[in-house]
Amino acid sequence: MINADELISVAESLPLELKTELTERLLDSLNPSQKDIEELWAEEAEKRVEDLKTGKVRAIPGEEVFRGTREELSE
Repeated sequence: MINADELISVAESLPLELKTELTERLLDSLNPSQKDIEELWAEEAEKRVEDLKTGKVRAIPGEEVFRGTREELSE
């Protein structure tokens, strides 16, 4: 198996075009694309709607949430 120093040495010796592609792919692997994030949020929204429809969770009116928050902060 190649160690980190050897891998870096090989990467540094690559032509500029390949270094650029490698860099982009490594960065993409660290940071999901906006599309990936949007898909995850869409899945979460669908799950939450289903939970509301089936009664698994109960919606709390916004004013009730804010009132409770204000009360907790004023204590």
